[in-house]
Amino acid sequence: MEDRQNGCDLGICQECRRRACMLCDVEEPKLGEECGVFGMYDLDGNDVASSIYYGLFSLQHRGQESCGIAVSRTDGPKRNASTCKGMGLVNEVFDAEKLREMKGDIGVGHVRYSTAGASVAENTQPLVLNYVKGTLSLAHNGNLVNAMELRDELENSGAIFQTAIDSEVIAYLIARERLKTPTVEEAVQRAMQRIRGAYSLVVASPRKLIGARDPLGFRPLCIGKRDNAYIISSESCALDTIDATFVRDVEPGEIVTINGDGEIQSDRSMVTGNHAKCIFEYIYFARPDSHFDGVGVHSSRLTAGRILAQSHPVEADIVVGVPESGNAAAMGYSMESGIPYGTAFVKNSYVGRTFIKPGQSARESSVRVKLNALRDVVDGKRVIMVDDSIVRGTTSDRIVKMLKDAGAKEVHVRISSPPFKYPCYFGTDVPSSDQLVAYNHTVEEIRDMIGADSLGYLDAGRLNELIGGDMGYCHACFSGEYPMETPRGDIRGEYEK
Repeated sequence: MEDRQNGCDLGICQECRRRACMLCDVEEPKLGEECGVFGMYDLDGNDVASSIYYGLFSLQHRGQESCGIAVSRTDGPKRNASTCKGMGLVNEVFDAEKLREMKGDIGVGHVRYSTAGASVAENTQPLVLNYVKGTLSLAHNGNLVNAMELRDELENSGAIFQTAIDSEVIAYLIARERLKTPTVEEAVQRAMQRIRGAYSLVVASPRKLIGARDPLGFRPLCIGKRDNAYIISSESCALDTIDATFVRDVEPGEIVTINGDGEIQSDRSMVTGNHAKCIFEYIYFARPDSHFDGVGVHSSRLTAGRILAQSHPVEADIVVGVPESGNAAAMGYSMESGIPYGTAFVKNSYVGRTFIKPGQSARESSVRVKLNALRDVVDGKRVIMVDDSIVRGTTSDRIVKMLKDAGAKEVHVRISSPPFKYPCYFGTDVPSSDQLVAYNHTVEEIRDMIGADSLGYLDAGRLNELIGGDMGYCHACFSGEYPMETPRGDIRGEYEK
C-alpha cells in the first residue's frame, strides 16, 4: 500500500492531502477508510466504556485522526450521556481515569479518518444530540452522495449544523423523524429512505441500541454477544478483542434493534438483494483476522496472491510482501508458484500518524523512517514484491529502489488489486482521476516510472474470486462503473458553498 501515514508537518495538511501532496515534498497520501464504529448494550447494567475502548483499539486501522465514546444509563434520565472524544489515536485520547468516569450501560464509539469534512476537533464522532425525546448518539462509517442537498434542505428549514460532516445530516434526519414516529428504529428507517450512499450506523437512544447498513452494503457491520451484553461493530476482529462471540452480519439494508429484553429485532423493509460491497475492504482496509459476509479477509488476500501467480508468473528467488496488507497476498503468490516466501522489510512500529520532517530539502527519506529492507534477505536475489495498490507511484518507486540498494538483482512488482483509475464517493479516500497514475499511464509506463523489472496487476475480471463468487461488489475505483449516481462535483473534502 502506498504511504499509509500523512507525513506533512506543514500547516496545510488537509489541502496537501486533497491535492495529493503536490504542494510540498512529502510522501503521497494514504488511501483512507472513513472510520470504524462500535456500539454496546449491557443488559445487566454494567459499564461499557472500557469495552468500547478496546473495541475501538481493534478498529484503529480504520481511522487514526480522531476518536470518541458516548455512553449513558438506560435506567437513568433520558438525557444523561457522558462523552469523551478528541483528535488522535485511541490510546492518546483516553486513559484509565477518563474511562472510569464514563458511567453507562449503553454506548457507541468511533474512530475516524476524514473523507468528508476537515480533520478538526468539531468533526469528531460520535455525534450526540439532545432533543425532546432524550439523547441520540450516532457513529457513522461511510459517505453520502446526497449529503449537500439534504444539508441545504435542513438548513433552509432552520437546522443549525455544528460540524462539516455528512454524519450530522443523518443524525438530524433521525431526530426529526423521531418526532413523528412511535419508535426510534422507525425513525432510522425513514431517514434511510432519504439518504443515498454508503453508511453503516450505530445509534444509541435512551433505551435501545440500533445498527443499520445501507441497502447496497458498502461497509461491513456485524453483531456480537458477550454474556448478557450485545455488540454492533464494523469488524469481527473487535468482537474477538473483548472476548465476544460473533452472532451474524447485519444484512445490507437491514436495521437491527436491541432493547432491554435482549431480543434482536430486525427490520428488513429496506433489503433489496442488490449489493455493492466494497471489494477494497478485502484487499486492504479490513484487518486480516476479520470475517464478514461469510468471507475471511486473510483467505481473500491469499487468493489474490494465488491469482497473481497464475496471471503474472516470473522466475525469481523469493517472494516478499510490503507490510502489512501485502504480506498475505505474497504468501498466496508463494504457495501457488512454489517460490519461497520471505520477510524483506523491517517496519518501524513506533512511527505514528505523523513524524517530524525538518524541511522540504531534508535528505532523509520518509519511506525509510517507516520501512527498511533486509540486505541479508534480498542481496543477489531476484525478488517478487507484492503490494496491495499503486496510487501515484512515488512510494512504490522508493520501495523498489530500497530493495535494489539492498542488493536485489531484479525486482518484479505484483499488485493485488486492479489499477486505480477513478475516485470513490463511498467512504474511501481515492483521489480524483488526474492524481491516479494508472489513469493516464499504461502498465509499461508505470513499470518504468517505479523502476521495476516487471509489473503485474490483479485482473479485474477475477475480483469475484476473492469473495468466493459474485455476491455483488463495488469495483468503481477500477472500472468507473458506479452502483449509483455520483454527486455533481467532489464532496470528499470540506463542504464548500
